[in-house]
Amino acid sequence: MVGFLSDELLSTIHARASRHDAENTFPDDDLADLRDAGYLAAFVPREFGGAGLTLEEIAAEQTRLAKAAPGTALGINMHQIIVGLGRHLVRNGNPRGELVLRDAAAGELFGFGISEPGNDLVLFGSTTAAVPDGQGGYSFTGTKIFTSLAPVWTRLMTFGRDDSGEDGPHSVFAVLHREDGGFTVKDDWDTLGMRATQSNTTLLQGAHAPEAQILTRTEPGPSKDPVVFGIFSNFEILLAATYTGVGERAVELAAEQVRTRKSVKNQTVYANDPDIRWRIADAALAMNAVGPQIRELARDIEAGVDRGPIWMPQLSAAKNAAAEASLRAVEQAVRACGGSSYYTRNELSRLYRDVLAGLFQPSDQESLHSAWANVVLGPVER
Repeated sequence: MVGFLSDELLSTIHARASRHDAENTFPDDDLADLRDAGYLAAFVPREFGGAGLTLEEIAAEQTRLAKAAPGTALGINMHQIIVGLGRHLVRNGNPRGELVLRDAAAGELFGFGISEPGNDLVLFGSTTAAVPDGQGGYSFTGTKIFTSLAPVWTRLMTFGRDDSGEDGPHSVFAVLHREDGGFTVKDDWDTLGMRATQSNTTLLQGAHAPEAQILTRTEPGPSKDPVVFGIFSNFEILLAATYTGVGERAVELAAEQVRTRKSVKNQTVYANDPDIRWRIADAALAMNAVGPQIRELARDIEAGVDRGPIWMPQLSAAKNAAAEASLRAVEQAVRACGGSSYYTRNELSRLYRDVLAGLFQPSDQESLHSAWANVVLGPVER
């Protein structure tokens, strides 16, 4: 398939990546170029004003973009996740998804305000208070962390816990508009890697969403609710695709560098050293196993396949497979290329730091193994 993003654009974005990492700055220039290229609406169906890319196709674009600039790719990935949610809602008869799609087609940029400090429930329960306004809307008060695109989002997907009903607590998912205020963005993104995402902490201070911006009110926990599953499925697939780009780029860099790095002992380039060849082959093998999982899951989501209760564990497994394979690929590439990769001027140095972020993003290994233990063994007997 011919890529949606041109090779020339990706080359331009790649040339900026080291600067944004070194300066710990948001890549405004990358965003402007991606917007001009139509990428904010690439995943929007044609009937809503977008380019109509499928989930498999947008995943492939995310991999290509991550090979050029992981931080830029991870940031814009959050926007694409919410667009994917909008598509999922429309397909499942929830007209609120149309609001997401039309906003994305109009150039609005979606941020992702879900994660909270110390909350390992992540999508399945919130510590943020969601207080009803009596007219179907809600005000949200709480702390959201890892809010990618924090300096520039115009729409923020978030959720909170509504304790007002007699039927027990409920999770309320809503889209906030930046111009409505009610929040503070902290300047606290000083991290090891993925610095260009500028995923600053966001303090919700009574941020209000009227009834028209409420997507669902549902019981906490793993759920068949289209909002919960729509976020979860697009998040795991597109996150996997993005980290795949980091791993694939590491293999490319290693192959390039060992073709010119010469061994004094062997009087030939390291590309001829059997041990180095094994390392790079090992990295390539790790990455080779990831792509088919992503593509199969993406196709099944597009086709509306019902995998039943195994869906979420399998989605989590694909994300973890991509994150772990990419981590291994980068490490093998660093080992193959030797001490030069320890210098910050070497792109592998940045990839090594960037790839570590995949360890912290849901679903983590603890959650993954717990879910699969339940699949294989059933719940713990009490």
